Amino acid sequence: MWATNTLWFEIAIVTIMFLLGHIFLGHFEERSPKWRKLLKYVFTVIIVVAISVLAGRTYAFLILGLAIIPVLYVHAIMLPKKGINGWTGEPKARYYEFRGWSKNIFNDDKK
Repeated sequence: MWATNTLWFEIAIVTIMFLLGHIFLGHFEERSPKWRKLLKYVFTVIIVVAISVLAGRTYAFLILGLAIIPVLYVHAIMLPKKGINGWTGEPKARYYEFRGWSKNIFNDDKK
């Protein structure tokens, strides 16, 4: 019934990682365009599946695991150096400035 020797397993793992990332760290991307989030997900699935087909599942999961290192670096080292909590993204004004977003959250004008 359950088979893990298909490419759907890789897709499921990537999807679970993105799901958990959006649940726990999605507030860091609250002002990013939805198309960019979707493109990042689709691109990651394509890369992981391609590596799995061409080099094997072990290398695909190794690359996927190594992709967590920059996330950890940003949230554990880079953001705290800027005075921003790496887990909550607070203070919001400082985080928005770091991202280059407008601090006025009620005005969506791109002025």
